[in-house]
Amino acid sequence: MVCGICCLLYLVLSLTGFTHQSQSRETMLTSLKNLVIDNSRSTVTFNSMMLRNLFALSANRHGMQMRTKSVSFSVNVKAKELPLGAGQTVIYDKVLTNEGNGYDDRTGMFTCPLAGTYIFVVDALSPRGTWLHLYLNKSIVASLHSHRSPASGTYLQISRTVILTLKKGDHVKVVNDVSHTGGVYHSGYSGFSGAKLS
Repeated sequence: MVCGICCLLYLVLSLTGFTHQSQSRETMLTSLKNLVIDNSRSTVTFNSMMLRNLFALSANRHGMQMRTKSVSFSVNVKAKELPLGAGQTVIYDKVLTNEGNGYDDRTGMFTCPLAGTYIFVVDALSPRGTWLHLYLNKSIVASLHSHRSPASGTYLQISRTVILTLKKGDHVKVVNDVSHTGGVYHSGYSGFSGAKLS
């Protein structure tokens, strides 16, 4: 009978994804203790409310882990060429992925839905001199520049990668330099991506 109870508890622990975090472990142990009402008889009676609580705890914990792991976006420019005015935010209008719904294709801005360490990549193809900046809130944290090519019809590709620690609600966007007009090219050559690392 004891072996049967051990097997059942092992099954419950496996199904609930038993964690090593002390607070969750104590909550799980308390719920497990309250699960078995009386094991002195040959038939074990279970407290169904405690069993439901265990599964609810497990569902909430797994849901939190999924939200933690699923913040990323990758976008690019659909238009043939996107001309940029001085100080204009680049609006990437083709969304490839937007896990966590942090990127807004109406404003071109990523709003951090979950605090953590993020990686961002900005790349652009341009037929003219281009100056782009990656902003975290109101501060420039990275810049890209390509010089105007003397040869007509020549395009230059530029790219920049940066890792940032963000708080929930922080904003990240790509902005054209305030002193220059510019432009970026289409068809996946110019994009903006980000993902939560931890």
